[in-house]
Amino acid sequence: MTELASPVPPGVLPTDPLVTIVLPCYNEGEHVLQEIDRITATMQASGLSYELLCIDDASTDNTLAVLESAARTYPAIRLLPFRRNGGSGTARRIGTQQAKGEIVVWTDADMTYENERIPELVQHLIDDPSYDQVVGARTTEEGTHKWLRVPAKWLIRKIAERLTNQRIPDLNSGLRAFRRSVALPYLRLLPTGFSCVTTITIAFLSNQHDILYVPTAYAKRAGTSKFHFVRDAYRYILQVLRMVMYFDPLKVLMPLALWLVVIGGAKGVIDMIRHPFYFPANTVLLVVSGIMIGSLALLADLVVRSRDGV
Repeated sequence: MTELASPVPPGVLPTDPLVTIVLPCYNEGEHVLQEIDRITATMQASGLSYELLCIDDASTDNTLAVLESAARTYPAIRLLPFRRNGGSGTARRIGTQQAKGEIVVWTDADMTYENERIPELVQHLIDDPSYDQVVGARTTEEGTHKWLRVPAKWLIRKIAERLTNQRIPDLNSGLRAFRRSVALPYLRLLPTGFSCVTTITIAFLSNQHDILYVPTAYAKRAGTSKFHFVRDAYRYILQVLRMVMYFDPLKVLMPLALWLVVIGGAKGVIDMIRHPFYFPANTVLLVVSGIMIGSLALLADLVVRSRDGV
């Protein structure tokens, strides 16, 4: 393998690693060591300076013991154990805040992602400064409840594409590399659960940070999935709407407001023809509701535009 360049970004000490790989672990004791071996071998072969930040999210099995043993074997491992379970979003947020590398990689410890391609994702950021994030876009779906997940993810992805005006091949891939300095202002927006990857995607796209999508394979996970279809699908949809509302509320509210006003106005014309000078309550309600939602949209947009920072 050709050795990859690892320049030191401005503001980063020469002793700091270039890459921090954030690896959240929750009850992954049976296979996390295999994942660590794979990541370590790949990163050592790449020539990139790195640290592997393993976060034990208050596991109830032997995950922490396995990580402690691995930390004594692999010097690149930095262990961060949680006393309380905070969710994958919390682990990734704190891991990114604690990262020493300028390029942060998110991945999972369940053997699903092609972690041997992490150096490739990092190299894209090194070679092309115009990209701030590189995402491993999965070409297949191997998760539980596949017959439900595929149409649900397609629908959520299309909503996100519509609201961001961007093509998004994979909205919630857990394998991604990004510039830590760009991501830091958005970390406070991350939810605690799986939708944190959706949030970081929409935050970047909504603020004109370019994302490169690299097709990757996706394997069946090892161990037991923590994904709950109904609860997490609802959270995904809610988080997409919340993020677009946070950055561009007019896209969510104004179309609804205009449609209500148009429908109410058309119904009012019909009512006038059928019953001169008589407007039913539902006609008035349509128009008034549209005006109120439109006013709320303009007010929300004013708040967004007057906000300092993110």
